Amino acid sequence: MNKEIEYLKKYYNGNINDAIKRLEAGEPVQYIVGNVDFYGYELDVNKNVLIPRRETEELVEEVIKRSKTFNNPVIIDVGTGSGAIAISLSKELKIHVYASDISDKAIEVAKTNVDKTKANVTLLNGDMLKPYIDNNIKVDILVSNPPYIKENEKIEDIVKNNEPHLALYAKNNGLEFYESILKNAKEVLNDKYLIAFEIGETQGEDIKALALKYLGNVNVEIKKDLSDKNRFVFVYNY
Repeated sequence: MNKEIEYLKKYYNGNINDAIKRLEAGEPVQYIVGNVDFYGYELDVNKNVLIPRRETEELVEEVIKRSKTFNNPVIIDVGTGSGAIAISLSKELKIHVYASDISDKAIEVAKTNVDKTKANVTLLNGDMLKPYIDNNIKVDILVSNPPYIKENEKIEDIVKNNEPHLALYAKNNGLEFYESILKNAKEVLNDKYLIAFEIGETQGEDIKALALKYLGNVNVEIKKDLSDKNRFVFVYNY
């Protein structure tokens, strides 16, 4: 709590006593301040989007490294939320990126962040891959940190009580959106491609099985995060 109070004193512009009361009531400090630092970019956040995590910065770092396999890749960020992944990739790689979300309110937050960072990101509203299929967009790199918490899974109260459930929970033991993406991926992927997922720590083998089921003979790599937990799946055919 002391660390969060120091953060409030440094970054909060309103009544600090009111802010501390909100903090003590269980509201995340990032929502109180209204922004978060992600990959060196200050991004607005509110209760309509997830608070970007350190693990997702690791996902961005991995995609940046692996993007060098492609020449001017077309990249999409599926379920963008605040726009954190798309903005970071666009700025760091100095390229255009597409980003989408089913939530109108999330798209509003993402648009604010795109404008704020002057990122070259096109935002699309729609469910999973549908906006890309509808617009006949073909891609080299598909990145997604979709909802993956099982419906009956225990999570911290500060997350459960504050962050949008639309961006947290998924059916089919948390695999619903991975399967949706992998099932329809061929409709948007170019001949050579990379799919990069952030995952729940127990989901790697199940997602690998789905990738092999829908995409055939592909390479699937399960990678740990800095906390030594399985956190990413990379699917590629090169």
